[in-house]
Amino acid sequence: MLRFAPSPTGDMHIGNLRVAILNYLVAQQRNDQFLVRIEDTDVKRNIEGKDTEIMMILEKFAIIHNSVFHQSEHLNLHQTLALRLLKNEKAFVCKCTDEELEAEREEAKANKVAYRYSGRCQHLTKDDHTALQKSGKPFVVRLKKPENDITTHDVLKGDITTAPNEVDAFVILRTDGTPTYNFACACDDMLSNISFIIRGEDHLSNTPKQIHIKNILGYENTTQYAHLPIILNDDGKKMSKRNNEASSVKWLFEEGFLPDAILNYLLLLGNSKAPREIFTLPEAIEWFDLNSISTSPAKFDIDKLRFINRAHLKMMDNKALSKLFKFADADIGKLAKLYLEEASTIKELESKIRPIFKPKDFSGKWGEEMKIISKIIWDAPAFDEFEDFKKHVMQQSGLKGESFFKPLRYLLIGAGSGPEVSDIYPLIKSYILEVAS
Repeated sequence: MLRFAPSPTGDMHIGNLRVAILNYLVAQQRNDQFLVRIEDTDVKRNIEGKDTEIMMILEKFAIIHNSVFHQSEHLNLHQTLALRLLKNEKAFVCKCTDEELEAEREEAKANKVAYRYSGRCQHLTKDDHTALQKSGKPFVVRLKKPENDITTHDVLKGDITTAPNEVDAFVILRTDGTPTYNFACACDDMLSNISFIIRGEDHLSNTPKQIHIKNILGYENTTQYAHLPIILNDDGKKMSKRNNEASSVKWLFEEGFLPDAILNYLLLLGNSKAPREIFTLPEAIEWFDLNSISTSPAKFDIDKLRFINRAHLKMMDNKALSKLFKFADADIGKLAKLYLEEASTIKELESKIRPIFKPKDFSGKWGEEMKIISKIIWDAPAFDEFEDFKKHVMQQSGLKGESFFKPLRYLLIGAGSGPEVSDIYPLIKSYILEVAS
């Protein structure tokens, strides 16, 4: 079983999406189940509707799940497991105040050492827990730190060993009785029997804590890990939805990037062993090797994504492409592809195609000539061939040279540059009356 575990606390960013794609892809390769777990236990940060948005984005990328659940549905299970650890004296209640803990942190900072919990409440017993509950005084539950080193077996980074002091005696239940991230995550991975966890390397410090939780709960099944290197922006800093809109999947959609192209690009990131540059997800499932991903950070290159997006637009079925512009006509798809020399996204293609079908402006330099040509087109018979169409309009108007071709271009295309009118005409001839207005 593999899983994707996003939090509904903001827009999905490309780092999250990359994790989702890789987990799904590897699950397909291994013929394993793939589940989606919405990690919504941090109630204060949850944003209404983001869980639905996450699922809609996964659907756009054809990432199909075998099951989905909200982590909050397991609250009772998390609390039950925490209480079992208390009962077995593998965890303890902690009544330290925020002020006391902050004083400890400041002392560690002054001594220039990493902060570690002092252990001042580790002597508290189950009876103390009962007394605290009756008194109504706030307390948390902490897990006792491990006695031995914890080793993470990472398929990309190799074995990583963490000392007990680095794991520390950390909180597993907050004062309101809700589980902390690491506890809820580890419990759910254990309950779902997740056998392979692929996620960003920003989780490296969480992994030994989660392994410790599963160990202390008696979970014996082996879990593989792969921590993906971070994605950098143009400045060489970690891409973040807080400071770079290009990191948002929603923004990429708004700009007109196709799901297939985004997926293609993310699978190429840090992967020098792809057999070809342009591919789809089903093709990638056949050859992708997780072990081929570089352990170095990968830089996000919007120009490379534009190149890949253009390639996928060229590959699209013409009628399907036309539907992106609210048509259902293969000729409009062909028309869009004429502009792919100068446009790379749906948004850019839209800006080229829409002027063709919009009412024309007859107030400019060639306005009078455009009016003459427009009237002739309205009164003319239908022509299949551009040469026959051109010959008829030229004879009827008496216009020649630039005085003919410039207004004809502005009337039919709405722009002074772009593909040849002779290439565009066969694709818009059935709309000629609408175009020449």
